[in-house]
Amino acid sequence: MAHIVTDAAAPPSGPILNYRRLLDALLWITSFSGSVVFIEPSPYDFLILLTMVVWFLGGFTLHRGVLPGAALMILWTLGGYISLIPYWNEPDPVEFMTHTLFISMTGVFYMLFFSQDAERRFELCMSGYAASCMLAAIIAVGSWAQLFGNPQTMTLDGRAMAPFKDPNVLGSYMVPGLLFFVQRLLLGRMRYWPVTLLGLALSGAALFASFSRGSWGAGIVSVFVLTLLSMITADSRRMRLRIGAAAATATLIVSLGVAGVLATDASVREFFFKRASATQEYDEGPTGRFGNQLRSLPMLVERPNGMGPLRFRLTFGIEPHNSYVNAFASNGWLGGFAFLGLATLSLGVLLRASLQRTPFQRSAQLVAAAALVFFLQGLQIDIDHWRFFWIFVGAAWGLEAARMRWVVRTEHSGSSLRAQRSNPEPRGESFVA
Repeated sequence: MAHIVTDAAAPPSGPILNYRRLLDALLWITSFSGSVVFIEPSPYDFLILLTMVVWFLGGFTLHRGVLPGAALMILWTLGGYISLIPYWNEPDPVEFMTHTLFISMTGVFYMLFFSQDAERRFELCMSGYAASCMLAAIIAVGSWAQLFGNPQTMTLDGRAMAPFKDPNVLGSYMVPGLLFFVQRLLLGRMRYWPVTLLGLALSGAALFASFSRGSWGAGIVSVFVLTLLSMITADSRRMRLRIGAAAATATLIVSLGVAGVLATDASVREFFFKRASATQEYDEGPTGRFGNQLRSLPMLVERPNGMGPLRFRLTFGIEPHNSYVNAFASNGWLGGFAFLGLATLSLGVLLRASLQRTPFQRSAQLVAAAALVFFLQGLQIDIDHWRFFWIFVGAAWGLEAARMRWVVRTEHSGSSLRAQRSNPEPRGESFVA
């Protein structure tokens, strides 16, 4: 049963060892399956449900540190169901909200899951995620380069897509994997350096081949943020110099790689500069992406329950392509403000955890860099139904709960030590008044 605690629960012992191995294996396989989403429901959907059931049967604790994030996620979902009421007999809005409910459940699960044994569990999750990035990158780059597969089904308008259904999602999925390999390079965690360098190369190549402007920007900004946080919190000047040198080397290698590809293929070079422009034709004008978003604002101000799930596209002909507009349109004021609050508070707790020296600091820095760019991407694309996005929202609050536990435990230990020093136990004879 769940119960609220303010310090870490005692680790189970005995036969629970096999249960722990089973749960670890399920977590890794689930994370590894996250890139195979060209079919619905995806393997990840079944595996995450199985992982949640096995985790629930083993018992868990509910720390107060996750409550704000969980409450906001629940309010976001509740707002959507309130907005759904007039359209309950329409299958598409019902299916949309069913998916919303499912991913919000996974988000709450990750909050609770990472709040216990946080450092080890997050590292295990990211190792599976990084491995899935390598698999997806091989498929994406190989099909884009026409080494195998059918370009008609595995690419979209000259952009790598497989094993996803959208090049933008492929590119953004690569960002946390890229951060995982970059962080290992920055911190000198090079025990398996050939795998690290190969993973970095593959993730970067798939990110490039997606030709997604948002993903390119997310990759650049997230690596910069991770490097900056790593340098600010480095233990010594020598470590800062090593981080700076590693970042400069990685930047040089990536730049040379991109320049080499652009120099050898004129068609790729032309397409690259076309995609790299700030706006595309479908962005501009009163009926373009940004024009529709602006025209929708007065309507949303007048509608506390929003337009209803999937109703924005019936009015404007396309999706909002903005997760914040979509939150108000599909989930009403309740869900819209809850989503805004979730973004703001998640980044706030991650910034604190990234700067405070705890066992979870480095994990928090990776999550902070990934979550920041995802929430920024929400301004130009709909991220709220990305399965992997909720891993990092959940990790933000799970790590916050773990940080709070550690602080309480450390302060308690420090208080006990100070009390012992100021009131030492008498030695030798006892004196009783």
